[in-house]
Amino acid sequence: MNSPDNPTDEIPTCSAKGCRDAAVWVLAWNNPKLHTPERRKTWLACEEHREHLSQFLGVRGFLKDVVKLDEWVQPEGSER
Repeated sequence: MNSPDNPTDEIPTCSAKGCRDAAVWVLAWNNPKLHTPERRKTWLACEEHREHLSQFLGVRGFLKDVVKLDEWVQPEGSER
């Protein structure tokens, strides 16, 4: 995110293929076959793609949480 101290920071964008819109949501997920239960990987979503990406992860049983980007606190050991 842009900040007054570092204006060259990039604005986080949606993880949907081909989308360059600003991210509004964090979709925290975990593949239980690959990750420990506490690990969270994340996708970012704009308003338009939040539901689609949530459904994609939800159908597979991977979706753990959907949080507004400005409220997200990344757990230790998690990654995008």
